[in-house]
Amino acid sequence: MTRKPSASAKAPADKPRRRRKPLTLARKPSRAPGAAERGTRRFVILTGLSGAGKTQAIRALEDLGYFCVDNLPSTLIPTMAELASRADTGLEKVAIVADVRESGFLKEFPRVFRRLKTLPGITPRLIFLEADPSTLVRRFSETRRPHPLAPDRSVSEGIREERTKMNSIRAMADLVLDTSNLTVHELRDVFMRMSRDEGGRAAMVVNLVSFGYKHGVPMDADLVFDVRCLPNPHFVDTLRPLTGRDRAVVRFMRRHASTRDFIDRLTAFLTFALPQYVQEGKSYLTVAIGCTGGRHRSVMLAEELKRTLAGVKGITVRVKHRDS
Repeated sequence: MTRKPSASAKAPADKPRRRRKPLTLARKPSRAPGAAERGTRRFVILTGLSGAGKTQAIRALEDLGYFCVDNLPSTLIPTMAELASRADTGLEKVAIVADVRESGFLKEFPRVFRRLKTLPGITPRLIFLEADPSTLVRRFSETRRPHPLAPDRSVSEGIREERTKMNSIRAMADLVLDTSNLTVHELRDVFMRMSRDEGGRAAMVVNLVSFGYKHGVPMDADLVFDVRCLPNPHFVDTLRPLTGRDRAVVRFMRRHASTRDFIDRLTAFLTFALPQYVQEGKSYLTVAIGCTGGRHRSVMLAEELKRTLAGVKGITVRVKHRDS
């Protein structure tokens, strides 16, 4: 009779699993009073090139309930992380910006970040923002501010120097985000989706960009598709002044079997490929579609892909017509 209770206690298959959780939770407070279980605190570090949009990104995170600190010295980052790991501080989500505005950033940050990854109670994530040189020059021109590394030199010199010096930190990043083709509102939207507490992975933004080869291929394109093989509305007098968004151009192109076949095959490829990029952890993908002038064929194809890819899970599709 004395053995039966112990036997019945072993009978439920899931009882050992129930006993493990309390043991795991019990170890943490005894090792560090007030510390949370590892992985329960979000700790985001935003860095990257000056002018790449860190200010807008940190504002988006603040709107999502993150406790945000801009331009925190590198040596204070572990202190902030330790505070965030404590249950009694109420800092569930923390985001900081650290960059070359701090004189010792380039020297101190790599060592600090390696230490940060060993701290219990937090999940650190390093996000690196960048943009192409022409976009950065334009943004500095609009704000009329000097580059932090070139207060007495040209902005272009400062951009080149910073890009070179930041390469090693860029290589450490969990996510590299190119903001060249993003407006302020789109950048905020990207971070809102990336960071919103939805219990699942944020949707990958697929940016469909139509362009004309005579104006150059978009610098930030991840995938480029040449549609100059398709019938060209430019040679139809009534269609020349229109764009690929006009119904007459769409009807003209759809009359040709080659156009319909091209759309079907490209849709099939992207329907397969895009979920693979999502699985890889990519948050942003630029798909460029080019024709000669960027007004007819590429525009029509980009609009068609927006429609045909709408059902692909895990992505959000945006369209930009660069040259029309």
